Amino acid sequence: MLFFAVVLSYVDRLVLAVLKPDLAQQYGWSETGYADLAFYFQLAYGLAYVVAGRIVDRIGAKAGYALAMIVWTIGHVLHTAFTSTSGMILARMPLAAGEAGTFPAAIAATNEWFPKRERAFAIGIFNAGSNVGALLTPLLVPFIVVTLDLGWRAAFFVTGALSIVWLAAWFAFYRRPREKALLSAEELAWIEADPVEPQRHVPWARMFRIRQTWAYIAGRFLIDPIWWTFLFWLPDFFAKSFNLSMKEFGPPLIAVYLLADVGSVAGGWLSTRLIGRGMSIGRGRKTAMFCAALCAVPIAGAVYAPSMWIAVGLIGLACAGHQGFSANLYALPGDLFPRWMAGSVVGIGGLAGAVGGMLMAKFAGLILETVGSYQPIFIVAACAYLIAVGVIHLIVPNYTPVDGKAVA
Repeated sequence: MLFFAVVLSYVDRLVLAVLKPDLAQQYGWSETGYADLAFYFQLAYGLAYVVAGRIVDRIGAKAGYALAMIVWTIGHVLHTAFTSTSGMILARMPLAAGEAGTFPAAIAATNEWFPKRERAFAIGIFNAGSNVGALLTPLLVPFIVVTLDLGWRAAFFVTGALSIVWLAAWFAFYRRPREKALLSAEELAWIEADPVEPQRHVPWARMFRIRQTWAYIAGRFLIDPIWWTFLFWLPDFFAKSFNLSMKEFGPPLIAVYLLADVGSVAGGWLSTRLIGRGMSIGRGRKTAMFCAALCAVPIAGAVYAPSMWIAVGLIGLACAGHQGFSANLYALPGDLFPRWMAGSVVGIGGLAGAVGGMLMAKFAGLILETVGSYQPIFIVAACAYLIAVGVIHLIVPNYTPVDGKAVA
């Protein structure tokens, strides 16, 4: 269910990106105006992410995820009321605020259902939903708008209705492990294999004194902006670089996100495999992140690719690297923090990622408006992941878990 929730989250997030080339032409949006849409989306996302982590810590994964989806669905449907970029910003902000609860709630549910050694693989599975959502959107939106000729507003109504279906299933079926009558004693013991941690309250200010918090902040600040850029600008890149219409840029986007899907699962699998063979958790995570970082380097040459499909391969490899990297980075709060602190750490990291994304959105809009080339953007993407794994290693070289008693 977490997988499908992430799929819906990314479908709702990306409908506007797929519509952007047509709406920009129809309503006269500038590159900097569209960049402002991305900027304010991430502003709302980052601010809400901090609160979302704390809310999930307090009310739990089930109620937290439901609240998040209700808020983002309202914002998603609200897009139909506007045509200007300033109006769209008003709709993007509640969409972003609701979607900020997606990963804190999903990670909280993962922490409820999996021991530490299995979490990266589980996170990789539901994180792959972002890629599935990203590849479904360029198929679904043209089908609604062009094939069925229902207009661009119908794309928001139809996709918003899918969230209501998921909510009904979530309330009906999700339970904590001890609430599942069919769960065997052996399965419950496997889930609860980690030592029981008492609940404590830690002020946010104190969390910033913990090195492990800064490792997660640094990782999210450096890599999240790259993924946001892929999501918001890849349809535009393919449309402009290869003269593709809304119906035509679906196949290259699908190929990119299929590769990203493989990277998400492979990144979680690799670290789980290494740890299972006796490597320490920290070394296993960092090794997987380094391998993922190498996958992003070739994107620096994507603008000069001699054909569209070579560009697809280079960008898809970078997206796979991102997802493999993030599957392990998202496991860091569960690895290094007590369960009762993990959601808040995820929220703080989400804010850092959103701040980085805001800066990247302004940079991308300025570059595209003035230079008219994606090359500087792709160079940043090529370098970000290697820098991130290096910074994480410098901050937490031994990957030592936080002593909850010492900080409470």
